[in-house]
Amino acid sequence: MANRKINPLAKQALELGPTLVFFAIYMLIKDRTFHIWGTDYSGFIVAALIFVPILLVSIAALWALSGELSRMQIFTGVVVIFFGGLTAWFNDERFFKMKTTIVYGTFAVLLGIGLLRGKSYLQWILGPALPMQTEGWMILTRRLTLGFAVLAVANEVIWRTQSTELWVKLETFAFPLALFLFLMLQIGALNRYMIEPGKDDADKN
Repeated sequence: MANRKINPLAKQALELGPTLVFFAIYMLIKDRTFHIWGTDYSGFIVAALIFVPILLVSIAALWALSGELSRMQIFTGVVVIFFGGLTAWFNDERFFKMKTTIVYGTFAVLLGIGLLRGKSYLQWILGPALPMQTEGWMILTRRLTLGFAVLAVANEVIWRTQSTELWVKLETFAFPLALFLFLMLQIGALNRYMIEPGKDDADKN
């Protein structure tokens, strides 16, 4: 399927919408208990299980509208399905909370493996959308590897020591905002490595 342009607002809505819907549903039913097929489920677990198909629909819509999916979107979808299934099977909200650690931790490990090989896997993923010299990509990859590792550790500490409601709020707003601001600051700091349109990256492997 050929790649197609998608309205930026629609893209943002599809990418952020599922998490916001999960937050809204959780806030509505957080204090309720649901008796389903002979088992009692907390409002959190029900909201988490509703989140899984909503995320899959949003990913399918992104693919239908744009003709492509990033590797990060595919990986995140697989992790959400897997840990959502464990959450339902064991009726244990800890599995759903762990998925954030797994996602951030896996990104850190994969980027770190690339760095050990002298490569920037981040450039491989985002290079076409963000023309930058290889040296700049290596710097950004090192910093983002550390950033993902910090977020993974922070998620573990928060879900293990704080209330579920606080975790949901931080998962919905604080973590994505922190990652966005971190990326914006790094891209601004690495502006000197940016490649102007029409110029080749002399350092490209």
